[in-house]
Amino acid sequence: MNNLLWIIFDSCRFDTFQAAKTPNISRLGPVERRYSYASWTVPSHAVYLMGAGPHHSPRGVFASEVYKKDFANWTTRLGIEGISFRGFVPQLSLPAFLKNHGYRTNAFVSLPVLNQTTILNQHFDHYELMKEHNNFNAMLDKLQFDSAVPSFYFLNIGETHYPYTIPGETAADLPILHGLHGVFKHMDDFLKEKDEHIVDKAPSDFFHLERLAALKEKQRKNVEYLDGLFEKLYQLAPRNTYYLVTSDHGELFGEDGYFGHGPVFHEKVFEVFFLEGKLN
Repeated sequence: MNNLLWIIFDSCRFDTFQAAKTPNISRLGPVERRYSYASWTVPSHAVYLMGAGPHHSPRGVFASEVYKKDFANWTTRLGIEGISFRGFVPQLSLPAFLKNHGYRTNAFVSLPVLNQTTILNQHFDHYELMKEHNNFNAMLDKLQFDSAVPSFYFLNIGETHYPYTIPGETAADLPILHGLHGVFKHMDDFLKEKDEHIVDKAPSDFFHLERLAALKEKQRKNVEYLDGLFEKLYQLAPRNTYYLVTSDHGELFGEDGYFGHGPVFHEKVFEVFFLEGKLN
């Protein structure tokens, strides 16, 4: 059986990834344009943990046929014959399915909204929210493999998420845009209007095209930074490791007046990159 690593570049757009130089990641296979089932982190990760990847949005077929083909791919990915959608029933849980086949299941997540107290933390032997939201390198230092027991690692990477920083960088010149975790944390302040320092809405000059273009370019540069760390990953992981690399959703950088992701219906926020395979 293969070890399995599912790596999600949080908020990374398809065209951003495509524009980046990724010689290490590209060793796994061709990059595909696919579509996420959701435009926000939590529901997208929940679908992935059911065992369903981002889809092609095919025409002229019944949706149920798409699911069948998607789940049948696990035979190749895991090296286990005869896998089908029926094998995931009734839990519809990839970690549960893998545990039933002898895998040790692990998750390291960067975004607080995915923390270990959420419903996503089911059927994992180990589930951990990283201390920093943008440190894939520190995550790699936690990976351990046992030749006697296959491992599954589910990794959520934050360097491609706003404010697009890598370790050692700051984003002091950018407004604090709270995600849902931050909104909940400061809900009383919002309701009572006591904290004037919390930024609920970005200042008007934030949406200048030059700044948005710079943010998109920074996401691209961070993809290239992450690609460099894949060389370290390949040295850590055994040869019988299968990789899935994708994003949970896209990001909007001013298209049609939108910035960010979540409660937005726009093609670019559903469009994601996807590639999979083993090292040649």
